[in-house]
Amino acid sequence: MTLNLAVFMIYCTAFIGLGIWVGRKVDTGAAFFVANRRLGPALIFSTVLAANIGAGSTIGAAGLGYRDGLASWWWVGSAAIGTFFLAFWVGPKIWRIASDLGLYTLGDYLQVRYGSGVRASITSIIWISTPALLAAQLIAMAKILGFLIGTSYEVSVFMGAVIISLYFVGGGLLSTAWVNMIHLIVLMAGFIIIVPWSLASAGGWQTVAMSLPPKSDYLNFWEGGQSGWLLLAILAPNFIVSPGIIQKIYGALDERAVRIGLTATAISLLIFAIVPTLLGMIAHSYNPSLTDNEDALLLVLDSGLPSIIGALGLAAIFSAEISSADAILYMLATSLSKDLYQRHLNPEASDRELLKIARWAAFSGAILSVLLALVLPSIIGALTIFYSLIAICVFIPVIGGLFSPNPRSLEASSAVVAGITVFLSVQFLIPTTTSNIVLQPHLLALATSGITFASISFWRSKKSSDNL
Repeated sequence: MTLNLAVFMIYCTAFIGLGIWVGRKVDTGAAFFVANRRLGPALIFSTVLAANIGAGSTIGAAGLGYRDGLASWWWVGSAAIGTFFLAFWVGPKIWRIASDLGLYTLGDYLQVRYGSGVRASITSIIWISTPALLAAQLIAMAKILGFLIGTSYEVSVFMGAVIISLYFVGGGLLSTAWVNMIHLIVLMAGFIIIVPWSLASAGGWQTVAMSLPPKSDYLNFWEGGQSGWLLLAILAPNFIVSPGIIQKIYGALDERAVRIGLTATAISLLIFAIVPTLLGMIAHSYNPSLTDNEDALLLVLDSGLPSIIGALGLAAIFSAEISSADAILYMLATSLSKDLYQRHLNPEASDRELLKIARWAAFSGAILSVLLALVLPSIIGALTIFYSLIAICVFIPVIGGLFSPNPRSLEASSAVVAGITVFLSVQFLIPTTTSNIVLQPHLLALATSGITFASISFWRSKKSSDNL
């Protein structure tokens, strides 16, 4: 445990120091918000991949693997599928718009396409849901810190918030892009070693297989427990239009950087998806009756691995949570400073003033997320709140705005209202006993939102033609 703590302290000191050092060079809004649009393929790859491999993709996904088996692969696999669509379908197109018009946030794009009303309503939903996303990272970090140094859950949550805030507030997108490169190296090195070593320590696959729950669907790739391909309904749309990822794309040097960086990200996610699933399943060989399935990954690291390997694994996981958390703070800071403060409170705000507001917004978001982390029950539960709202409220307006010939605010606002109405109605009126039924509200809500957008667009187009 002493070695684990030492490795952890050295690692945290290193990346906080790097973030602060890079932050000394960040003195303009363009540098903070979009890294002066100078991110090449490698930095796009590192910052987007690091943002996508967070609490849900490590501790959360391993917990699903422990509980549901092989079908939990779809939690990260869905992110990979969404990122492929982003790389070739959405990303380059929205980068061109952002580059031509000097956009900083997703709210800026919504303003251009639909006007201030739609921008205000959708960004409000983003503000409301984003702290839940950050809370999920803090829950994961608290588990790690509690395991390392034995602090209470409450103290560990607070410590995690302080760590992620220290280096992010300094440098914005520029610092996170470089720090995430380090995170990825540690993450990949850690998991490359952890998976085969933990499997060997558990006695090989035959021993692990004998310890698995006697469920008929536990080794079903497509569907098992509450996991399976229907996770696409919640997760894939988020990784196509995630406000935080879209804003990272704004920082790209050119379209080539977008395509190459995101394609590499998607392939990496596709390969990585099986890793937390396997580790969660391996955990059964050490303890087949965990009270909290999200302890599965820490159990594997603490049971049967040499201290140095366990230390590397903890550093890898912690780096994943940090890199994802800084992406969330970035999304919150840019949205609140640009979409709220500058748009509605102080349109004449200077570049330096916006930078100051963004940093304070990051601190405020971290505080709110701490409060949520203290009351939300699990990582997956916290993430589901965010993913549900974004998939239903953001996906159709963004996609419709990109590919509809002449989108108007009526289509976007109606799609959002219809999607939320159907989701809430089905969620609360239909009994939820299986994964299929639980996820049906998301499918119905997305379908309703898309049909509403297309129907109003067709009606308006037909009406215009009739008037000619």
